[in-house]
This record gives sequence, structure tokens and C-alpha cells, in this order.
Amino acid sequence: MTLALYQPDIAQNAGTILRMCACLGLDAAIVEPAGFPTSDRHFRRAGMDYLDHVALRRHASYDAFDLWRRAAGRRLVLLTTKAGQSCFDFSFRRGDVLLLGRESAGAPERVHADADARLRVPMVQGLRSLNVAVAAAMAVGEATRQLRHVPRRTDDRVNET
Repeated sequence: MTLALYQPDIAQNAGTILRMCACLGLDAAIVEPAGFPTSDRHFRRAGMDYLDHVALRRHASYDAFDLWRRAAGRRLVLLTTKAGQSCFDFSFRRGDVLLLGRESAGAPERVHADADARLRVPMVQGLRSLNVAVAAAMAVGEATRQLRHVPRRTDDRVNET
């Protein structure tokens, strides 16, 4: 499974999510442009020394990302507050790409239209949203539970740009 961030704009959230990917042996992707440089001290601090242990693929644009994932035959699973289906009622598959929208604006309509599935984390009516890193952890937790995911060694993985 790959956890992808669509144009993230909060360095600390991105660093936290990439740290989670490293610890769980998940691949990660960033769809540029990000709202911060990856040399940002908040990004590095949140990811600590774990950033060197995540297989991270960067895509210069959503078009490049979408081309990559379609060529690989992978489902796009969008985590969004606008979805009707709960991430706890969805059947995840190995190879799924779980995409998180931008903290400030979510994902644009084109991304929603391209998604093979749109999921939400159930929460109390009337509240806007969870922190993106918390929502990611909940959805990834469910997906890894379903798939009986066993983290693989980090030295078997390669960072790509």
C-alpha cells in the first residue's frame, strides 16, 4: 500500500505521516507542489530520523502521479470528509494508493472524479474534520488490519524522486 499526500501544506503533518509510513513499512508519495520545502525544520523534526527509512516517491504534479498509479494498475482511494462510505466498511486491497487531500482545501473535484473509492472516518455530526495525520493513521490502521500487513525491513526499500 502507498499513502500519498496531495499538495500537503503543513510540514509537521507531512513529517508525522511519513514517519508512520517508515514505521509501518508503507510506501509514501507526495504530489507536488507542497506548501513547504522538504528541508523545512518542522518537517524534519516531525519526521525525525525516520525520513531516511521511508520509500518516498515525489510526483511533480497530479497528472504525473495519476499517470504513475494508472500505469501500475493501482486503485486510488481518496480519504475525504465529503465521502459517504466509512473506511471501516471498505475492503482494502494490496497495492491500493490511499490519498489524503490538502489540509487547507482537501482535494479538487478532478481528484474526486478519478478516485476509485472515496472514504471518510466516521465522526460526530457537525464537526469539520480530524487532523489529517490522525485520519491517515485511522484509515491505515484499518487497511493494515484487513490485509494482515507485516512491516518489511526498511533496507529493502529505495527512495525515488
